[in-house]
Amino acid sequence: MKNYKKAYLAGGCFWGMEELFRNQKGVIDTEVGYIGGINDNPTYKNHPGHAEGIEITYNETETSFKQLLDYFFRIHNPTTIDRQGNDIGSSYRSAIFFQNETEKTEAETMIKVVNNSKKWEADVVTTLEPYTQFWPAEPEHQDYLQKKPDGYTCHFERFSDSFI
Repeated sequence: MKNYKKAYLAGGCFWGMEELFRNQKGVIDTEVGYIGGINDNPTYKNHPGHAEGIEITYNETETSFKQLLDYFFRIHNPTTIDRQGNDIGSSYRSAIFFQNETEKTEAETMIKVVNNSKKWEADVVTTLEPYTQFWPAEPEHQDYLQKKPDGYTCHFERFSDSFI
């Protein structure tokens, strides 16, 4: 466990993000929840300002924060403000919750790489927000698409090739 780290990302509905990240090399665990809002103990019905996000536990000897960000920018649309698919509102914003200056710098660099690639028709609007606290979502939201394989998701791999 000494090589395990956590990353906190939000890119729309947390179900689809979790389902895609769970299968990535080096990802040990995923958990959906609320992050970046104004109330303690948020719930699905009461999470003002919180994004629907995921906590990714990964083995840094098998993958890196940069590689996770690369995948993140390929599975959701980072050019729409407060929207993914049919989901609209700040809960569905694209955000990277950095835990230190190294992660912030890597995120800034990755955004430049994505913008310079011109794969997206517009520039990235993903916010960089300092990590404060991650609140796990209710049990019915954890592993949702494992339980309901035909459930709603707006996430898919938009580009098969890496940005890096």
